[in-house]
Amino acid sequence: MDAIKIAIKTETDAIAFYKEAAEKTRHPIGKKMFLSIMEDEEGHLENFECILEGLDIKVHDLARPMERMKNVFEENKDALLEKIESTTDEMEALKIAMQMEKDSIEFYKKAVNEVQTPKEKALFEKLIKEEQQHYDIFANTYFFLSDSGSWFMWEEHSIVDGGTPWA
Repeated sequence: MDAIKIAIKTETDAIAFYKEAAEKTRHPIGKKMFLSIMEDEEGHLENFECILEGLDIKVHDLARPMERMKNVFEENKDALLEKIESTTDEMEALKIAMQMEKDSIEFYKKAVNEVQTPKEKALFEKLIKEEQQHYDIFANTYFFLSDSGSWFMWEEHSIVDGGTPWA
């Protein structure tokens, strides 16, 4: 039960942090990113609270945070390309978010061996994957904001000498 209580505290803290980060972020895509991941964390919290209350949980498929963010980026291409300078606070929020997700992954990896039921174990295993996707989203965003030229090169798989990947 200790793992569940710690997980509830972790998710509650993440929700509060992502909500505040969304409120402070100037770029609309940044806001959507933080709010989207906050919604995932709210779902995690709901599952943990059900376990604590002795209620049955349903371990759903992954929330697919990467797919949702890809859609957000595709729907807002013009806003993404609009140059809005990120502030030090926004960059710091991304670094904090990456560390929070990394810490959650490590905790859930340990907790998966401590839980009582197969459903709880399945939930922790699912959350490890989701939190890794959250980490990847934040890391990718941080890389984009800190060096968008390199980000486009790596993400679009361009070849530095001008060649094409299919040639």
